[in-house]
Amino acid sequence: MSDTVETAARTAPAAVIVGIDGPSGTGKSSTSKAVAAKLGLRYLDTGAQYRAITWWMLSNGIDVNDAAAVADAAGKPEIVSGTDPSAPTITVDGADAAGPIRTQEVTSAVSAVSAVPEVRTRLTELQRSIAAEAPAGIVVEGRDIGTTVLPDADLKIFLTASAEARAARRSGELKGKEAADLAATQAALVKRDAADSGRKTSPLAKAGDAVEVDTTELTLEQVIECVVTLVEEKRAA
Repeated sequence: MSDTVETAARTAPAAVIVGIDGPSGTGKSSTSKAVAAKLGLRYLDTGAQYRAITWWMLSNGIDVNDAAAVADAAGKPEIVSGTDPSAPTITVDGADAAGPIRTQEVTSAVSAVSAVPEVRTRLTELQRSIAAEAPAGIVVEGRDIGTTVLPDADLKIFLTASAEARAARRSGELKGKEAADLAATQAALVKRDAADSGRKTSPLAKAGDAVEVDTTELTLEQVIECVVTLVEEKRAA
């Protein structure tokens, strides 16, 4: 091995797997994508995968409130996630699903589909395989990354924020007829939190060794800088 190659091997940052969890509206997606881009890591939005399988169920006439029917169909759709943080993609059976999975219909149904154990088993296996194939490392965001999907992640972060702040952010993300008033948005977020935290399989929860970051009073740039610092400290260690 040449001196140049040896030096590069010594100075290249160690691969790092980062799990970022938290409820909706805490800035998980924006933070995760930006951190991955800054540090040269891959990026995976596990929530998009749950939305994708929910969209497929709705599109194929599966009753999303019939857990047995959802379980039977869980293995059918082919879900592929592109992990480039600057342009993440998701396809279902070869079709671009990035737009369709963000509708209110999918949002209303995703908690029910996500609670079905067969769905979680299928997607957890997919998420673990994607993380294992990221050569330099990856930032994986969701609701059960640190507790279930990647319990051995190098760094676990749990983002929180007040319900009021989260509702304001989420209302700002909605467009046109789906832009709801703050009270309705906040009520929907609280309902989603209760469903995700109360489900029997892989509930939304903070891992015991996760670093909690309250984003209520922070700008997005401040949250990103905080997480980048945490990742760099972990790499240095």
